[in-house]
Amino acid sequence: MRIDPARALPGRDTPMKISGIHGVNGRSLVPPFAEHLREIVLGLGCFWGAERLFWRLPGVHVTAVGYAGGVTPHPTYDETCTGQTGHAEVVRVIFDPAELDLERLLQVFWEAHDPTQGDRQGNDIGSQYRSAIYATDDHQLAVAKRTRDAYQRALQRAGGGRITTEIAPLEAFYYAEEYHQQYLDKNPGGYCGLRGTGISCPIG
Repeated sequence: MRIDPARALPGRDTPMKISGIHGVNGRSLVPPFAEHLREIVLGLGCFWGAERLFWRLPGVHVTAVGYAGGVTPHPTYDETCTGQTGHAEVVRVIFDPAELDLERLLQVFWEAHDPTQGDRQGNDIGSQYRSAIYATDDHQLAVAKRTRDAYQRALQRAGGGRITTEIAPLEAFYYAEEYHQQYLDKNPGGYCGLRGTGISCPIG
């Protein structure tokens, strides 16, 4: 946790009301998902562009944006932006491991943003924009750390900085408001702040 629970906003017991249907592929955003599918939650700055990146990736079943890694239950966007919930803006990625290897998925994650910037991505500043991987099992944690280390070596060779990505077990994922879900499909000219380092992440 990145914030003292005693200082965090109280939140609420009621989940965010959303349609539950992905605006691009028509699939359900909410569990239960088929048993063969896997879930990982990724933070790489503003979640609008990040979600589009992953819903376009072959092997991804469905995506949703929301908040994770903090304290406040069922936070709103405005609350998250205060930094007083402890959450990061994230994308829940439900994927088929038979079609999309976890290492390949994380390679896309590492290369799509700059994981060395701490509590920001470019002009987006605040702890909600931090780089993060929230894993749903020990295998994901191990692969996340292994790919991080591989990317760190690649960055060092290129004169890059130190990776600050938070890697932790997923404790809770809270859906963001309906208007944030698949935002760049609804608003094709909308803001996308995704900027990679230009350095490839070696995998395998």
